[in-house]
Amino acid sequence: MAESSRIYICHTFYHVYIACLKEFYINDGSRADLVLSKMSNRFGSMVERAGKCPLFNEVYEFDEKEYTEFPDLVKLKENTGNIVSNMLRRIRFCKKMAEHTRPLIPTDLKRYKDIYVFCDSDPIGYYLDHKKIPYHAVEDGLDCIAAYDTARYDNRGAFRIKALMARLGLIHIQNGYGRYCIDMEVNDISKLKYPTKNMVELPRSTLTGRLTSSEKEILLDLFIENISELRKTLRTSPDAPTLLVLTEPLCDLETRERIFKDIIDTYHIIDSKEATVILKQHPRDLLDYKKLFPDAVLLDGTFPMEMLNFIDGLTFDRLVSVYTRLDAISFAKEKILLYDDFMDKYEAPEIHRQNEAI
Repeated sequence: MAESSRIYICHTFYHVYIACLKEFYINDGSRADLVLSKMSNRFGSMVERAGKCPLFNEVYEFDEKEYTEFPDLVKLKENTGNIVSNMLRRIRFCKKMAEHTRPLIPTDLKRYKDIYVFCDSDPIGYYLDHKKIPYHAVEDGLDCIAAYDTARYDNRGAFRIKALMARLGLIHIQNGYGRYCIDMEVNDISKLKYPTKNMVELPRSTLTGRLTSSEKEILLDLFIENISELRKTLRTSPDAPTLLVLTEPLCDLETRERIFKDIIDTYHIIDSKEATVILKQHPRDLLDYKKLFPDAVLLDGTFPMEMLNFIDGLTFDRLVSVYTRLDAISFAKEKILLYDDFMDKYEAPEIHRQNEAI
């Protein structure tokens, strides 16, 4: 196979979805390489399907590790109570995080012209910064920085000094602040309170609005192992309205169970009729929904919800989400985003109102 000039480093199914959209958009006749990190997600049979996908040349699995896997890094994360000592520890932490990550990377990243990284807050970001390898950062989720500015929240307190140190290459800060981050791609800059100078806007609607029928089929083949089975699962009674609930890995399992029971109890009546409840499970949500809601239709977490946009004729009467953004969804008549006010009932507000603490 011909050598690729660009590579995408992905941590979730959604990241792979955006990588595909970008490849369709670039459309220069070449194929990119794809790296699938196993740190926070298990891609399963998608690895094999991605290898057959016409968008990608080489597909690599990446056994990326959290810092908690390394005792020396855990030690450096301890708070000494002294700001100077903590900062010196952080400089060492960033260097050692890169050193621990280096032998785990499955391909030589220096040979690529363009490296696209989702979640450069993860160890791969530390590696690229430390090795002085330029890269493009890509928004982790739809408008996720507007909802939760992780760079500023994680570095609250003397942020300007820390940002300066990041620009000098002494420490690593995600989402556009690193010295070797060429640009930070987001969906909508106007939604951001603290945009960085190197942010670039590429609306997801621009990427999806130009998709052809054949490109949509490529996406469905990549993300859904058995599309005919999924269509069969989604075939509900024509007389009953449909309620689709997006699950999320919120709180502890016991509280999470209460959250989704309350959502279903509140929203399952549509136009005075009992709705068929369909649960779309999040990839990192390990709650046993089949046991808790035996009468509900359960869609697993092995594909991003956006795939439902590409199934002809599919429409839900009501869609409910706690935090997952619904702007890109076209398959629901009514969309309800519950957000912080809803979560205030289940956990301390400061846990989920991070932007207010910046």
